[in-house]
Formats: sequence, C-alpha cells, structure tokens
Amino acid sequence: MDPNTFPTKGNLILAKNSLVLAEQGYELMDKKRNILIRELMELIEEAKGIQSEIDQTFTRAYHALQMANVELGITSVHEISRTAPVENSITIKTRSIMGTEIPLVEHSPSDNTPIYAFYSTRMSLDQAREEFLKVKELTIRLSMVENSAYRLASNIKKTQKRANALKNITIPTYTERVRSITNALEEKEREEFTRLKVIKKNISS
Repeated sequence: MDPNTFPTKGNLILAKNSLVLAEQGYELMDKKRNILIRELMELIEEAKGIQSEIDQTFTRAYHALQMANVELGITSVHEISRTAPVENSITIKTRSIMGTEIPLVEHSPSDNTPIYAFYSTRMSLDQAREEFLKVKELTIRLSMVENSAYRLASNIKKTQKRANALKNITIPTYTERVRSITNALEEKEREEFTRLKVIKKNISS
C-alpha cells in the first residue's frame, strides 16, 4: 500500500499540493495546445497560399519552356540547362514556438544573370528561367512551412496526451485521495471526540 495514502495530516497536505500542481499543469498544457493549434492553422493557410502560387508559376514556367523547346530545339535547351549553377546558399536555423523547434530556412539568392548568350537564345527561355527561379524560391518557403506544421502537429499530439493524462488520471486520483484522507481524518476526530466525552463523563460520575 502506498504510504502517501495513509490518513495523516501530512499526506493530506501533500495530496492537496499535488492536486494544485496537477490542475496548474493541465491549465498550462491546455494553453500551450491552443497556442500551437493557432500557429498550426496559420501555417496551413500559408502553405495553401504558397502551393497555389507554385501551381500557377509552374504552369507559366512549363508553357515558356515548351515555347523555348519549339524555338530553340529540345537538345539546345537541354545543353543550356547544364549551365545552371548548383544551389549552395541555403542555410537552416531553428526557432522555438512554445518549446517546439521549427526550421528557419534562409536563402541568399546568387547573381541571377544568365550565363548563356542572349543573342543565340529566345525570350521564351529567359521567361522559363525566371519562372523556375520563382518556383525554387516558393518551394524553399513551402518546405519550411510544411516542416514547421509537421513538427507543431507532432507536439500538439504530445501535449494533448499529457493534458488528457492530467485531466483523466492525475487530477481525479489526487481529488479522490484528498477526499478519502479528509473523510478518514474527520472520522478519527469524531471518534476521538466521542472517546473524550466518555472519559469526561466517567471522571465526572
């Protein structure tokens, strides 16, 4: 048997303190969950907007690329695509939202001047290049937002479990412990009072 459940005044104080802490913990978990859910909803809306913009930009980019393939030839466009520089300017940091580490992607665009010759190409190729650069920028933003949303959702799930454990297990346990110890102590006090009355009566008679 757990010695903390014995009906003593010390255990009653411990149980009441534990109950207060559990209730405060639940309130904090509930607030944290609500804040994280609000942040998640904002990220979901942002992701929808970025995805929509990516779809539109991709459509323009592929249309321009098709025009470039027609005007320059697929082989020429393929050879020109080999001159595209390797992207190495992306850095990933983190920031915290209520204890949740989410990525903060920073991208420093390099010189956007094409390295192919203008005189031997067509405007459609320039348009395709510009649109695909926009797609890259948007994709970087989307990856950051979606990753952040995933981490927030995971933390919301953990926070919900902790809140449920406090609400459905811990708080009822300590509430019942306080009640049972209080009842037992009150019963002891009544018995002691009755015993003292009997003793007093015997002494008086």
